Amino acid sequence: MSARRSSSAAWLALGYAALVVYASLYPFGPWAWPAGMPWQQLFRLPWPRYWIQFDIWANAVGYLPLGLLLFVAVWRAGRPRVLAFLLGAFSCAALAYALEVTQYFVDKRVPSLGDWVLNSGGGLLGALLGLLLVGLGVLERGARWRERWFLSQGGAGLALLALWPLGLLFPPPLPLAQGQFLPALLASAAELLQDTPWAAGLPVLTGSRPSGLLAGSVTGLGLLAPCLLMLALTRQGWHRVALVFGALAVGVGMTSVSAALGFGPQQAWSWPTPSTLPGLLTGTALALLCALLPARVNAVLALPVFTALLVLVNGLAPDVYWQQSLLIWEQGAMVKLYGLTQWLGWWWPLLGLGWCMARVTASLESRAL
Repeated sequence: MSARRSSSAAWLALGYAALVVYASLYPFGPWAWPAGMPWQQLFRLPWPRYWIQFDIWANAVGYLPLGLLLFVAVWRAGRPRVLAFLLGAFSCAALAYALEVTQYFVDKRVPSLGDWVLNSGGGLLGALLGLLLVGLGVLERGARWRERWFLSQGGAGLALLALWPLGLLFPPPLPLAQGQFLPALLASAAELLQDTPWAAGLPVLTGSRPSGLLAGSVTGLGLLAPCLLMLALTRQGWHRVALVFGALAVGVGMTSVSAALGFGPQQAWSWPTPSTLPGLLTGTALALLCALLPARVNAVLALPVFTALLVLVNGLAPDVYWQQSLLIWEQGAMVKLYGLTQWLGWWWPLLGLGWCMARVTASLESRAL
C-alpha cells in the first residue's frame, strides 16, 4: 500500500490514551509504596475477589476505541494491516498493564488482573474492528472522503474539532461560551498562595452582568470560533455550507444533552435565553460568509474571534443560576468524566487559538521560502 497522508487518528489516539491514563490514576494520590509488599510482587496482578457489572463493561469497552484508533493511525501511515493490528492490540495491553501496576501506588485504586484482561480484550476487539473495516473498504472510502473535503495537513485540527462537543457538556456561563478558565485559575492560585505575601497581589475579578447584546455576541462567537477553525481545515466547495450547519446542529444538540444530563430530560431545552437565537443566527451567518474565503484567511480571522471569546467570557460576572447548574453537574460522575469535560470546556478555545496561530505561522513561513 502506498504511503498515506497524516491522519487525525494519531492525535485522537494520543488524546484517548491520555484520557485512559487520567481515568485509571485519578485522583493522582496520595502516592505511597504498598505496605509490606516486596518489589518483586509489584509485577503480579491479583485476581479480583468480586465483579461489578459496570466495571466489566467499562474496562472492556473503554479500550476498544483506543485499539481502533491505534490501528487506523498505523494503517494511515502506510503500514501493513497486520502490523497495524499487532501494534494496536499490543499497545493497549502494554498500557493497561503499566497502569494496573502503577495503581499499587495510588490510594483508593485497586490493581486487578481481571481489569487487565478486560482492557486487553477491548483493545484487541478494537484492532479486530479496524481489520474488518479495512476488509470492507470502509476506511479506504473514509480516507478518500477526508482528502476531498479537508486539507492534507490538518490532522491535529480535526482531532481538536472532534473534542469540541465533549467540552460543551460542561455548563458554560452562556450557551456555547467555552473558555472561562480565569476565575478557577485565580481561585487555585489564591488557595496555593494562602498565608503568603503574594496572595495580596492577585487580581480580583468583578466581572459584568451580560446584557442582551453582550450575551448574544458571546454565544455567536462561541459558534463562530469552531466554525472558523473548521473552515481553516476545509477545502473550498459546497460541503463547507453543510459543515457549518452541522456545527450548528452539534452545538445546539450537545448543549441540550448537557442540560438533560444535569437537570433531567424534561429540561433539555431549558437553556435558550432571549439572546440565544439572535446570537446563533449571527454566528451562523458570519460562518457562511467566511465559507467563501480561503482556508488561510479563515485561520487568520479565527485569531481575533478566539481572542474576543476568551476576553468576553472571562469578564462575565458569576450568575446564580449558572452556579446552581455547576453544583448539579458536579454531582454526576458520568457527566463530568473525572473532570475531563470541565478541562475541555475551560481550555478548548485556548487550544483552538494555539492551533490557528501555528497554522498562520506555518503558512507565512512557507510563503517566505
